[in-house]
Amino acid sequence: MTTPRRTLLLCAAALFAGGLRPAARADPGVSVAAAANLIYALDALNAEFRRATPGVEVTSASGASGSLFAQITHGAPFDVFLSADTDYPQRLVAAHYGDAASLRTFATGRLVVWTTRAELDLGDLAAVVRDPTVRKIALAQPQTAPYGRAAQAALEKLGAWRDAQPKIVIGENVTQTAQFIATGNADVGFVALSLVRSPRLRREGQWREVPSALYAAVPLELGAVLTIRGAANPSARRYLEFLSSAAARKILQEYGYDLPEVGHHRTGE
Repeated sequence: MTTPRRTLLLCAAALFAGGLRPAARADPGVSVAAAANLIYALDALNAEFRRATPGVEVTSASGASGSLFAQITHGAPFDVFLSADTDYPQRLVAAHYGDAASLRTFATGRLVVWTTRAELDLGDLAAVVRDPTVRKIALAQPQTAPYGRAAQAALEKLGAWRDAQPKIVIGENVTQTAQFIATGNADVGFVALSLVRSPRLRREGQWREVPSALYAAVPLELGAVLTIRGAANPSARRYLEFLSSAAARKILQEYGYDLPEVGHHRTGE
């Protein structure tokens, strides 16, 4: 009579003899934390990455760069961090939550002033701020959102920040700021060119680009870095390299981003 233990051993031997192999490990996919200015461009980027990399799933979350930085340092399971500046990715590396070798600049954003009020003349930004019919001016939280800091820097450079302050309404990020303007909860505001160039907003209101010289102290260079978790994920590395591909660069250009020269994308170079 065969004992249960002997039966198990015989079954195991038969399986190995039949060529049993361990099950293939499922691809872990890629989890991306992206600054809010990328929200619409990111849909197109992720779709193109999925097309070019079948079988690798991409999930993403957007928000203010500073908020995403805080989430990652508190254990949020992101593989790739795409910031509206290079400061937060550098800080992630310094805090030992980011992979220094992966740090790079992949695009440069542009700030615009936007309104749904057709009668406003956006040609003189200081005059817009001081216009008595302009009661609310929206910008993203300067403490956590680089676009908010850039807007504040531009107004300070124009000498209009003091006049603007009583009218300021703060969005948690640049996407929420755009919502304030689109819904009429703000008369005018400062957002990313990538948002007003998006299919959802391109026919809404009017906008004018803010001269970059007005916010030169807050360069909107978008930084990318792998988290320590992402550095161990081959698919995350493929996503980071994808951002330098011709297809990704074309998408970024369509949304109004300026691009670094090919081969000169790492921060500090």
